[in-house]
Amino acid sequence: MASNSTKSFLADAGYGEQELDANSALMELDKGLRSGKLGEQCEAVVRFPRLFQKYPFPILINSAFLKLADVFRVGNNFLRLCVLKVTQQSEKHLEKILNVDEFVKRIFSVIHSNDPVARAITLRMLGSLASIIPERKNAHHSIRQSLDSHDNVEVEAAVFAAANFSAQSKDFAVGICNKISEMIQGLATPVDLKLKLIPILQHMHHDAILASSARQLLQQLVTSYPSTKMVIVSLHTFTLLAASSLVDTPKQIQLLLQYLKDDPRKAVKRLAIQDLKLLASKTPHTWSRENIQALCECALQTPYDSLKLGMLSVLSTLSGTIAIKHYFSIAPGNVGSSPRSSDLVKLAQECCYHNNRGIAAHGVRVLTNITVSCQEKDLLTLEQDAVFGLESLLVLCSQDDSPGAQATLKIALNCMVKLAKGRPHLSQSVVETLLTQLHSAQDAARILMSHCLAAIAMQLPVLADGMLGDLMELYKVIGRSATDKQQELLVSLATVIFVASQKALSAEVKAVIKQQLESVSNGWTVYRIARQASRMGNHDMARELYQSLLTQVASEHFYFWLNSLKEFSQAEQCLTGLQEENYSSALSCIAESLKYYHKGIASLTAASTPLNPLSFQCEFVKLRIDLLQAFSQLICTCNSLKTSPPPAIATTIAMTLGNDLQRCGRISNQACLTFHLLMKQSMEEFRSLASRYGDLYQASFDADSATLRNVELYPKHASLFLLLGKQQQSCLLISHTVEALILDPEAASFQEYGSTGAAQADSEYERRMTAVYGRVLEEVESLNRKYTPVSYMATCLCNAIIALLKVPLSFQRYFFQKLQSTSIKLALSPSPRNPAEPIAVQNNQQLALKVEGVVQHGSKPGLFRKIQSVCLNVSSTLQSKSGQDYKIPLDNMTNEMEQRVEPHNDYFSTQFLLNFAILGTHNITVESSVKDANGIVWKTGPRTTIFVKSLEDPYSQQIRLQQQQAHQPLQQQQQQQQRNAYTRF
Repeated sequence: MASNSTKSFLADAGYGEQELDANSALMELDKGLRSGKLGEQCEAVVRFPRLFQKYPFPILINSAFLKLADVFRVGNNFLRLCVLKVTQQSEKHLEKILNVDEFVKRIFSVIHSNDPVARAITLRMLGSLASIIPERKNAHHSIRQSLDSHDNVEVEAAVFAAANFSAQSKDFAVGICNKISEMIQGLATPVDLKLKLIPILQHMHHDAILASSARQLLQQLVTSYPSTKMVIVSLHTFTLLAASSLVDTPKQIQLLLQYLKDDPRKAVKRLAIQDLKLLASKTPHTWSRENIQALCECALQTPYDSLKLGMLSVLSTLSGTIAIKHYFSIAPGNVGSSPRSSDLVKLAQECCYHNNRGIAAHGVRVLTNITVSCQEKDLLTLEQDAVFGLESLLVLCSQDDSPGAQATLKIALNCMVKLAKGRPHLSQSVVETLLTQLHSAQDAARILMSHCLAAIAMQLPVLADGMLGDLMELYKVIGRSATDKQQELLVSLATVIFVASQKALSAEVKAVIKQQLESVSNGWTVYRIARQASRMGNHDMARELYQSLLTQVASEHFYFWLNSLKEFSQAEQCLTGLQEENYSSALSCIAESLKYYHKGIASLTAASTPLNPLSFQCEFVKLRIDLLQAFSQLICTCNSLKTSPPPAIATTIAMTLGNDLQRCGRISNQACLTFHLLMKQSMEEFRSLASRYGDLYQASFDADSATLRNVELYPKHASLFLLLGKQQQSCLLISHTVEALILDPEAASFQEYGSTGAAQADSEYERRMTAVYGRVLEEVESLNRKYTPVSYMATCLCNAIIALLKVPLSFQRYFFQKLQSTSIKLALSPSPRNPAEPIAVQNNQQLALKVEGVVQHGSKPGLFRKIQSVCLNVSSTLQSKSGQDYKIPLDNMTNEMEQRVEPHNDYFSTQFLLNFAILGTHNITVESSVKDANGIVWKTGPRTTIFVKSLEDPYSQQIRLQQQQAHQPLQQQQQQQQRNAYTRF
């Protein structure tokens, strides 16, 4: 995740290639700004946002904005407008301006212009800068003064600036509130201006008194000005103010419901519905039963489908929140026993079969959410209504390929997935309905339905082998053309087939899929299907598809990538021949698999590039290789017992003599100790693997949840064998010294791993792995209760290894595709000209190290998780020591500091004070990690290193030299005396 860039963006020109690029780009734009041609000046101005995006650190941004301020000050109005647009586009970089006073001074000088358009642009510029100058009194005064201007352009700009400053400054909001109130209530103010002034009141939420006064004013406006436009603007401002202040939200809901019920104007009703939906999504906990009941009554009574659709959308939003449980909480028994409950249910049941698709979709969603969220009630009737409603909606929308029908179909299919997950006993009927409708549906609908089928089948094992025939018949039919929809349908249906095939694909199924792919598909479609086969564990099919693609790529990196995937699939295919109780065959299968894995990792390394290093993929495969090697070593260790098995009465002899080593039979004590040491090494190796899988998990901040669950299974199953290894060692009962190095098995460990199988599994791979965990742990627990011979324990361990390896490995999405991209760039100040050159610091002074960083995102920021804070760890170590050896406290030898900062607009900055009392060269390492919204720390990097050379300060050096000079005559005198004494002899 971390960027490889470790050079400072804060240094002078010539401090590195990237800094040269930044400064040269800024100089190039500066040439354009100083050009005498207006077109070149405008072109230079509009290129600044791209510069900010590429070099997002304060020094460059500060210089660039100062240059833009000069252009704003001396340029014409068109250039000023361009600078304004650039400022608004670069809003998140404004707080990186270091010389705010100088920047605002140059901008503010235009406010005194005689040109009202120039003043208007300046006001809008000040409004855009409100986040960094919220308390500038001269800006506040200019805005108030411009509100009284006779020029409409200047007044509109003042309104814009007033709204922005009101949102940022409490003092300005308090001061401007009365001014806005007077202008709105004044007869001289035009109606159009009043409509623009009213939205400013939504920002009066800084304290309760201010919000109350703004609410009273809005209440007067709604009553005094009953025109449609005024009521709509006032009500919407009312809603936004209530949503921000949170105190008056219940009152606002009642007010909107009152207008929805009593006001005859459709525009007002639509606005009320829109605001109710806003409050339903933002504050669902503030909705009472009476509010939901009133909304249901309005929906039942209205004759207009458009209004009913809006009300149902509000109810469908509420039905997925805590509000629906509050609504049904008064019903002691069945839902139908409560008159309040029956209105909502009655409305949903009526709308399920409405001729308007949108109304029917929202009705079905309400029924589905009620069925899933209110599980403590007997909702058999509602379950049937929900299923029947979904079936009718599916039949209706699957025959129509219009955008509206497809949007409605998506709602219905999402409800199906939710219903199948919340009520598993309904999943079979839902799947059968989907399979039946697939044959007659349009291609666009088939794609969505296939995705729905795969989503349900991944969560629940509902696709039986008998359904595979229908899927294959459909697969033969669809592949008759090479359109984009047909290509997408080939991929989605192939995914369903892979999920339905719980075991290996039959030769007939493979032949059908390959025949269709050869006739109508392109290379990208084949790759996507192969990728899905790797995710579902069908490695034989994936290997053949990857093999067919090797000659269809032009780039050598793509070739090596496909070749590595082919080798990995072949390696996993070798493990399908494992059989229980056949340990020699298991060793040969693992060895064959390792051979292909080593070939694959070589190709994978060749496929990596500096821009795409494939770090997750390489580490994942390396861990898989090490895990297979550890399994092989463990089986070999267990097989060593078979060379001289203990007699049948070894356990009885050991119990009689009180010597547990007798359980090993004819094996000598030395051989038994060797076996014990090998088991101990295996235990430590699995512990190391568990730790490495944990590190991989923590480094995968951008991974999807399914990939993380897959990675998380490996530490568990490495830890599982730690547990089994400890069982083996406890049976040998070695000497006390060796036994002290091994942890005894604890009952808590069994309970911890035994609960793994009870957790909700979201894929067939997880279900099979957790089933193996449960079965193995149950057997281990049963053996642990008995005085079992060691050979039985070895057999149990080998069988557990084979059972785990027989589960086909799932290569999850993050191995192929990165949906979220997050990177951090760090800049250190001071920074040397040359990265290998140290920074000079006197030993009696502290170094103030400033760490700045920028969080950069891809096209979908925060898709899986968001950065809450950044943890910066700074440490220093002494590389080489110079000068005399002084006795210095241990605290002064190293620096170890950590700070946690929260990024604002993807930028963070902090400082560290470091002490270098020891003369010599020190290595400073700055490492960053992130903390997400759930409090989980991710070790994402980057890791930056600089060198510091601690020098002796001049005063101490002078004192030391004086002391040396003072000691020199004394030493010379002593030496002279010694010579005189020797000369006597």
